[in-house]
Amino acid sequence: MSDIAAAVDVLQRGGILAHATEGVWGLACDPHNAAAVQRLLKIKMRPEEKGLLLLGGSAAAFAPQLDALERSDRQSIEATWPGHVTWILPDTEYPSWVSGGRKTVACRVPDHDQARQLAEGMQRPIVSTSLNLAGEEPIRSYAEALVQFAQIVDLVLPGEIGLADGPSKILQLQDTGIQSLR
Repeated sequence: MSDIAAAVDVLQRGGILAHATEGVWGLACDPHNAAAVQRLLKIKMRPEEKGLLLLGGSAAAFAPQLDALERSDRQSIEATWPGHVTWILPDTEYPSWVSGGRKTVACRVPDHDQARQLAEGMQRPIVSTSLNLAGEEPIRSYAEALVQFAQIVDLVLPGEIGLADGPSKILQLQDTGIQSLR
């Protein structure tokens, strides 16, 4: 079984895994598995109200969210993917434990092959939030992920982060243009 297949199996069984992304390590689970998301939030010491980010294997994974937009806005977003850019998009499909109770959801198609392959293997977006405890710096190496999280998560997927500097930029469409949230 390949590393990706083993990781997808962990996600499908309701597990949590650590994985590399473009600029930091991520903590992933199935967004539709309430127990997995609650466990992930507990590990991170993160309140549900903050919401979580979703990674998709391609823009098509976010068709319901993108279809709610004007064509020009959709094209602008799709032009940034794959990339190190997360967009806040309209949503009615994800549970409140993902959206933080909002009518929006944070979506990204990462510019990191392994992270995209995880979502493609699940055949739907996955939750992926930075691998760190609340208030601490995100993990940037496989060795550090193993030391700090191997006993806490179900799998630390071997890999390396990309060349990006830190977590992704978060953008939101506004009537006046694009607003950067991070």
